[in-house]
Amino acid sequence: MAQVSSIADEQSSKSITLRIARFNPEKDTKKQFMEFTVPYEKWTTVLEAILDVKKHFDHSVAVRYSCRQATCGSCGMIINGKPRLACFTKISELDSNVITVEPMNNFPIIRDLAVKFERLFDTHHKIKPYLDRDDTELESDAKEFMQSPEELEQYIQFANCIKCGLCNSACPTMATDSSFVGPQALAQAYRYVADSRDKGKDSRLKIIDDSHGIWRCHFAGSCSQVCPKGVDPAMGIQLLRGYMLGFRS
Repeated sequence: MAQVSSIADEQSSKSITLRIARFNPEKDTKKQFMEFTVPYEKWTTVLEAILDVKKHFDHSVAVRYSCRQATCGSCGMIINGKPRLACFTKISELDSNVITVEPMNNFPIIRDLAVKFERLFDTHHKIKPYLDRDDTELESDAKEFMQSPEELEQYIQFANCIKCGLCNSACPTMATDSSFVGPQALAQAYRYVADSRDKGKDSRLKIIDDSHGIWRCHFAGSCSQVCPKGVDPAMGIQLLRGYMLGFRS
């Protein structure tokens, strides 16, 4: 059942209708939307509008957030049909009088806009997201592992991943294969395979050489289109296949 409430005040000349998806898997059978009229300025973000609703009307709206600077990756959700970070999306940039916010696709819903990240973290851990070496700084006189700028350039964009899950939410294969590793983990596999300091390439490639691994990607490319940090998972997957097929070493 839709509910229309207004928190517009006399000081704000602009307002939008914020439609928030409400769903509690413990007692609801389908998702419903509640509507609120929310004032905004040109710098107001979608997250701030949601928190405005929580403060003035319904504190029970469930939403995950933390840094509010597009750094922690906590506030990913579907905003007007596209996976985005709520703290990084300004209402004025959406060019719409109606803003609809829903939980991310391909993630189990905890409640309302909050989703479970277990699958993302499990697949991330599966690809061994760390430098794999026989030696360690504790056992060696070396204080650091030196790299040239050219070696750093091979993987640096993939090191910017904040694990927000937007790429997995946009991936059509994630929706049809519950065992698919996903673009986030595959991009991170490339990040370490391409790192000249890492020695775990062969074992890491063996992990993703699976029917639910790198060969399951259909290259829709939607993962790269939604990344808020400019990471290109689709390209990382292409480059990983180059290693798998022997075009790269």
